Formats: sequence, structure tokens, C-alpha cells
Amino acid sequence: MTALITISGLARAFGGLKAVDGLDASVGPGEVVGLVGPNGSGKTTALNLITGNLKPDAGTIRFDGRAIEAEPAYRIARAGIARTFQLVRVMPSLSIAENVAVGAMFGAAPCAPAEALARARPLIERVGLGDRAALPAARLTYIDQKRLELARALAGRPKLLLLDEWLAGLNPTELRDGIALIRSIAAEGIAIIMVEHVMDAIRALCGRCIVMNAGRSIAQGPTAAVLAEPAVIRAYLGDDDA
Repeated sequence: MTALITISGLARAFGGLKAVDGLDASVGPGEVVGLVGPNGSGKTTALNLITGNLKPDAGTIRFDGRAIEAEPAYRIARAGIARTFQLVRVMPSLSIAENVAVGAMFGAAPCAPAEALARARPLIERVGLGDRAALPAARLTYIDQKRLELARALAGRPKLLLLDEWLAGLNPTELRDGIALIRSIAAEGIAIIMVEHVMDAIRALCGRCIVMNAGRSIAQGPTAAVLAEPAVIRAYLGDDDA
């Protein structure tokens, strides 16, 4: 499979802390790859580097045939990368429909406001918010704001979707529905990188996963095999419990 995104030697430090330290990874079109590891292992920083929210100290990111590591965030979004955030970011005074339309206007297939609103409607339905499209985003629960973020990301028609703990906090029924939704997105050919602590979801969705610890990748490969590696178990449980 030809890689859609290839990350080589990616590094970013904050003072003396190496948040991401020599990360190598690749993802193909329509592939779902898990990015997992203990809290503070550098996963969200890696997503911020991919999306241009942060600039790397070293390393390269090639997306769809071009280098993007020095590009500003808006150009990376236009290239076809969209994301959700671990700490939800919605525009509370705008309606659900207007929030999603913003994703369409500034994503990979930018359009005028009227078309953006038309594009938003089926996505709002898809994430389960169809009867509330006119409500201000501020009136949504935290879980529904996460649904809104996903619809907004999809409105940009990305080739690569980054999900930062999107399934966290869901009840069992919501989790089942969320897994099905992510699977349907990948079936459309959209590549997905999932930062996630819900291991049932990682096992259900990800053919491969990358495990980070202290900024470094400590294991990569088929999900079941990687999660069974002693170094991965130690990273999650500690030496005494591994």
C-alpha cells in the first residue's frame, strides 16, 4: 500500500523535555492506525505537529506526495488533514450547523457559506445531531460537542482524519455506535489516526498501532501482537505488574 502520510525522525522538545523524539510512522489511504501509550507519552504533541499547530525541531512529514512540516496549519487543512481535539473546541455562540459549515469553508474543498451549510446537514445527521442543527453549540453536552467536532472535521472532506480520544467518556451503547461510525468513515477511503485509551476500540478498528512512551515509539505493527509485547505492557502497568 502506498503511504498517504510518512513521518520520519519527527522531534519536538519543550525546554529539556523531549515530547516527541524521533518518531517514524506511515499510514495508507483508508487505513485506521492507533496511536496509543500512557498519559504524557507525546501522542497529542505528535498530532499537533502533523496539523501544523506546532512546528517540529527535526524530522519530515510527507503528506500526499508533499512535505508539510514547515507549512502553516491552514495550508495543512487545505491539503486534506482534519482533526478533533482531546479538549473539545467548538464556537459556542454559533449554531451546530454554522460550526460544521466552518469546516467546509476552510477544509480541503473550500466553498461559499450557502454550500457549506448544505454540506453540513447530512453530516449533522450522520453524527446523531440532526434534530438540533439550529441550536447554539454552547447548549450541547460534552459528548455531543465531540460529535459536532467530528462532523466539522468531516465537512472539510479530509483524506486524513486525526481523532484525539474521540471515544473517551462514551457509554457502552455510544461506544458501539462510535466504533461503527469510525469504521464507516474509513470504508470511504479516509485514513484515520486514533489517539485512544479505549483498548476495545483500538482492537476493533485498528489493523496496526503505534505505541509511544516518553516521546518515543516503543512498538509498531499488528495491533494484537503489539499490545502483547512486554515493553508495551511495562509502559502501561509498570515493571512491578508487567
